[in-house]
Amino acid sequence: MLEESDRWASELQEGLAISKANLSQHLSILRAAGVVQTRRNGKQLHCKLAMPEVKKATAIFRAILKSQMRENRRWI
Repeated sequence: MLEESDRWASELQEGLAISKANLSQHLSILRAAGVVQTRRNGKQLHCKLAMPEVKKATAIFRAILKSQMRENRRWI
């Protein structure tokens, strides 16, 4: 979701259908790894990708998965 645009934590929680605690744990790990940056605006948390390379990597990974899915359909 962050590949598309910056998001509020509440948007991520809803879009991923996970609990607030689960999202918090994921964001903590991603922040520690330097992948995600967050900033507070009152009670809301704004999230964005910190590394442009992540967008490139996810695009490559998505292309690989799509290719594999097409190949698998040919054999079914």
